[in-house]
This record gives sequence, C-alpha cells and structure tokens, in this order.
Amino acid sequence: MTQQTVTNKLDWIQTELQTLKDSGLYNRIRTLSSPQGAWLVVDGKRVLNFCSNNYLGLANHPRIVQAAQKAVEQYGVGPAAVRSIAGTMDIHIELERRLAAFKGVEAAITFQSGFAANLATIPALIGKDDGIFSDELNHASIIDGCRLSGGKTIRYAHCDPQDLDRVLSEQRANYPRAMVITDGVFSMDGDVAPLDKIYEVAQKHNAILMVDDAHGEGVLGKGGRGIVDHFGLHGKVDVEIGTLSKAFGVVGGIVAGNGTVIEWLRQRGRPFLFSSAMTVPDVAACLAAVDLLEESTKLVDRLWENARYFKGEMKKLGFDTGLSTTPITPVMLGEAPLAQQFSRELFDAGVFAMAIGFPTVPRGKARIRVMISAAHERADLDQGLEAFETVGRKLGVIGG
Repeated sequence: MTQQTVTNKLDWIQTELQTLKDSGLYNRIRTLSSPQGAWLVVDGKRVLNFCSNNYLGLANHPRIVQAAQKAVEQYGVGPAAVRSIAGTMDIHIELERRLAAFKGVEAAITFQSGFAANLATIPALIGKDDGIFSDELNHASIIDGCRLSGGKTIRYAHCDPQDLDRVLSEQRANYPRAMVITDGVFSMDGDVAPLDKIYEVAQKHNAILMVDDAHGEGVLGKGGRGIVDHFGLHGKVDVEIGTLSKAFGVVGGIVAGNGTVIEWLRQRGRPFLFSSAMTVPDVAACLAAVDLLEESTKLVDRLWENARYFKGEMKKLGFDTGLSTTPITPVMLGEAPLAQQFSRELFDAGVFAMAIGFPTVPRGKARIRVMISAAHERADLDQGLEAFETVGRKLGVIGG
C-alpha cells in the first residue's frame, strides 16, 4: 500500500476541519499555565476567569493541595490496578462512605469521572429489551451511556413532566424495565429539572429514576448536597450521578443512592472493573473537599451571592441570559461566528469567556457561557461586567 493511498483515506478529515473553520465552529483550545482561580494565565496573558467549573474555588484550595501531598507521601500516586483486583485502597472506601453520608443515601461508589459514571451505570441497569426515557437536552455522557446499553431511547420534551407522562403512557408497556433519566442542572442553559414532578411520573409508571447532578453537586441543596436535597427527595431517587471535578475542585465521578444498585455496580460497572481506580491524590483531595463542605455553607452562599449580582447586572445592561436559575450564566448571541468574535474581543479586554456553539448547543443558539465562582471578588465581577458592556456595544449586541 502506498503512502498516497493512506493519505487519500484521511483526506475527508482535513475537509471537515476546514468546514468547521469556515463556519465558525472550529474549537481553538487555549492553554493555561497557572492554577485555577478567579484569575488565570492563558496563552501567556493574565485574564479574569469566567470559564471554569470551579464553582467553590476549591481547585487550588490550600487544604486540598495539602491533603493530596500528604496522601502521596503515605500511599504513592497511582493505584496500579482496577478496583476489583488490587486497586481498592482504604481511602477509596472512606471517600465513598463520606460521600454517602454527605448526600444522605444508603451507599455510594466512585469512578474515574462523571462521564465514566454514566457509562458504567446505564448499561448495568438497562439492556437491549428495555426502554430509556431521556430529556432531549441531556448531557453527551448520558446519550453515550444509553447507546452502550442497547436499550431503546425515547426522548421527552425538555424539563416537561407532562410530556414524560405522555411518552411513558404510550410506550411503558413495551419494555420489561424502564428508566427515566434527566440532568439535574443543564450545563448549557443553567436551568434546573423539575425533579419533584419527574419523580411523581416515574413512580406512576414504575420506572427507575436517575438524575445526573454534575452541576448541582456542591451548588444546589443545603451546603451543596445536590438536587435531591434541594427538592427533599431523599430515598426516592434510585440513582444520583455526580462529579467531583466541578464544585469539588478535583476529578472523579460518583454514583449514589439505593444500596442494591451500588452493590450491582461493583459487580457490573465496566469502568469500575476494567479501568484503573482514582489516583491517590485525587481521592485525598476529594475527602478534603467533603470536609470543607460539611464544615460550613460559606462558599456555597458566596457562590449564589456572586451569581445573583452578576446575572442581575447583565440583565440591566440588556443581555439575554436565557432560562438560567443557577450560577451558570449563558449570554445568548445566536450565531457561532458572532459568539467566537465576542469571545476574542473579551479576551483582548482581559476576560476569558469561551464561545459555545454547535454541536454542544443547537445551531442558532451560540452563546458565551459565564461560570461564576465563589472565588470571584465583587471587583472581579465589576471588571467583567465592564468588559461585557464594552464588547456588547461594539458588536451591536446591546444598545448604546
């Protein structure tokens, strides 16, 4: 086989990449050279950080850094095995015990990421003859988990319990097992699923209820205990998926809830069985994050105070912040080229806020997604607001 033949087989990729660039959808990934925080060094420039999922400012918290360092000295770094063979350390068990207690559930199990948690859980509970009733805007990891399960996925209208009831009424009888899946907080729009109403529908139709609370962990509920706590649904939601990479400031995934489900995942969760365990410093850092959240609600309270202020001021300026009721603040711009230009202009003005376009969000709904953090001071928010106002007027997004 000649080199020319090999090259021709891959030409389509270059064509597709050029199409992305021409349509304003090519993702130019910037590089950080500083710890996470309210301010970052990005591509060599110090900028205000409006991008990270570091909701509580824990990613570089001194106690979390110290916990990771101390654990490395005691245990080393990598577990060097999957959990089911020789990779389960006592600190893994301690983290799972502490997370279950924090969330008020029977049991919890950790995975390498929130994405891995979804890929583990859905195929373990749903087979090819079963039905999955999924919110139409659910995260990509849920979509991929549904595909891996082989079950039939039936979408229902976004955050619409009545439509969920309709599709379950029409199709529930076709499947021996059914699962209702929703994000808790939707990461692109910042709206919250009406989990109390969804629970009632799932209960009515004898369906397993699963919620992915990646953006609710550490944000919603008392002291950041999540969407189940927010709605007072303890013991009623079968499966809670979460992540330790956002508000907790570290990395890893969690599945919490019914003890039988957790036991089953230890036997059949493929990322648990076939991929090495969370590393030692990550586990220790997560334990330190739980300590901080249990000690005080101060960081969660500050996060919401910052979010309310920033969102309110953006609306006063005339920006469309969509349907968000959480610290996620989408600045709706419409077309991807405008969103990318807006992001570049903000960066030039010292604000790091990335454009989000298709396929992450639907065509015509491109935006700048601002992620507010407890790490931001009021002066940081004011500086960001000033930059948004300047760029917004320059590009004709707001009047003036």
